[in-house]
Amino acid sequence: VHLVESGGGLVQAGGSLKLSCVDSGRTFSSLAMGWFRQASGKEREFVAAINWSNGITRYADSVKGRFSISRDTGKNTVYLQMDSLKHEDTAVYYCAARTLVFTQNRGDYPYWGQGTQVTVSP
Repeated sequence: VHLVESGGGLVQAGGSLKLSCVDSGRTFSSLAMGWFRQASGKEREFVAAINWSNGITRYADSVKGRFSISRDTGKNTVYLQMDSLKHEDTAVYYCAARTLVFTQNRGDYPYWGQGTQVTVSP
């Protein structure tokens, strides 16, 4: 598994960004995918996750209703659509993968991307 994120950048509060994560090493078909984020000086926290096989999703309360995780099985890509962004969403966002079903525990994910910076100006 080799995960590569893209799509981060600088956006004003209230704006939108769409992150992508592609697995260049193998298919996602037996994996669960998660997005985590880490703000400066804080621990890495769960944002959203999706089971590749059935599309079931889960979100952190802080992003529910604003963020949407999805997958494109043909492109081996998972997305994180982020709308109504807030300054407190500023962080490095990481894509992660594990076998079978998702969890919200970062320690359960053995595979990680390099991260992409999202900065939301007030």
